[in-house]
Amino acid sequence: MPQIIEWVSAGQDDIVWRYPDENIMWGAQLIVHEYEIAVFFRDGKSYDTLGPGRHTLTTLNLPLLTKVLSRLAGFQQTPFKANVIFVSNKQFTGKFGNRAQTTELAPLLTFGSFFFKVEDPSIFVNEVVGGQNAYTTPDVNNYLRGFINEKMIDILSKYDLQTVFTKLDATSTEVKVNLVDYFKRIGVQMIDLKFEGIDTTPEFRDRLFWLKTGQVSSDEVIRMETVKEAAKELGKSTGGAAFGTGMVLVPPLFQTTGQTGSGAIALIVCPNCQAHIPSTSKFCANCGQSVIAQAQATPAPGRQCPKCNSTVAANATFCQNCGTKLT
Repeated sequence: MPQIIEWVSAGQDDIVWRYPDENIMWGAQLIVHEYEIAVFFRDGKSYDTLGPGRHTLTTLNLPLLTKVLSRLAGFQQTPFKANVIFVSNKQFTGKFGNRAQTTELAPLLTFGSFFFKVEDPSIFVNEVVGGQNAYTTPDVNNYLRGFINEKMIDILSKYDLQTVFTKLDATSTEVKVNLVDYFKRIGVQMIDLKFEGIDTTPEFRDRLFWLKTGQVSSDEVIRMETVKEAAKELGKSTGGAAFGTGMVLVPPLFQTTGQTGSGAIALIVCPNCQAHIPSTSKFCANCGQSVIAQAQATPAPGRQCPKCNSTVAANATFCQNCGTKLT
């Protein structure tokens, strides 16, 4: 009875399978099912490939392997040694997830799906299966996922935080374009890639919120964060008494220029979520809390400029809004 070489009971998600016996008989029957390719692999290199059908193995349908064996004495003897690796060329879905960082060193946590198929089984077996000892489907999935994560970390490090979050579709497309070439080199076609989730730390989420409002620049956000940290330290040293209950005006260092450039807009603290919002706000842009009543009920610290009626610090010498000298 001739030797039968066949991938029996291949699962829907199975990408690759190696026939367990490397002793191959001349005249053996090789059965290759639809959406499969059989690759003959020996000494770290792939040789002949056979597509769907029933094949009787002879020197005629294995010309590359025969050429190698012909250099050995008695090459027509049977059995000869080679690995038969079955590769599925159906479309598959894989998952990725990684930790990256942006140009401003903001941490990024990303995950999503990628869709692929083996385009060149010979290269795939050389570079991934044999080259990485990935002889099982889990091994292949782990290699491809690690490959994507590594390249994605390099690509995302070229973007700033605002671009990654506000232009996610464009970022996803560019990541895919960059990965297409890398995948082609290992015999795999990258069909699509989609981000399903992306996040950063609370600190950079706050920064992203302010940048998305368009009311402040990146430098002003950094200055706001610096003052926020200073306020925390002040709160520790005064037991929190400096802030009281409800809403208070933030010190002049926290003030920033509006888009119109017509004057300084003081920031206030929302009594509900502690977010810093413009003093002209009726509702908190972060949580939706009404701030009118609290603003009217809370006396502003400091005093008013006699010329422009801006609120200034109690110990200020000049008005930060119009420059008037204060007595």
